[in-house]
Amino acid sequence: MLRARSTLRTLAESLERMRIAEYVSLLQNPRRLFLLNFLGGIARGLGTALGATLLLALLVMILRGLLASNLPIIGGFIADLVRIVLRSLNTG
Repeated sequence: MLRARSTLRTLAESLERMRIAEYVSLLQNPRRLFLLNFLGGIARGLGTALGATLLLALLVMILRGLLASNLPIIGGFIADLVRIVLRSLNTG
C-alpha cells in the first residue's frame, strides 16, 4: 500500500511538471487554441520576413563594398550577370 502511494505521488508530480492540466484545458477550448496558433504563425512569419530583409540588406551592403573596391573578378562576374539578364529580357 505504501509503495502504491509513493508511485502515485511520483506520477502526480511528473504530471504537474509536464503541465498536463494546462494542455488539456487548452484542448478543451478550441477558440483559444486557434488564437494561440494563429498568433504564433503571425509571429513566425514576421520574424522570417524581417530576418530575410536584414540578411539581404547586409548582402547588398557587402556587394556594394566589393563593387566600390573595383575588384576585377567580381566586376567581371557582375557584368556577365547583367549581360545575361539583359539578353533574357530582350529575347523574352
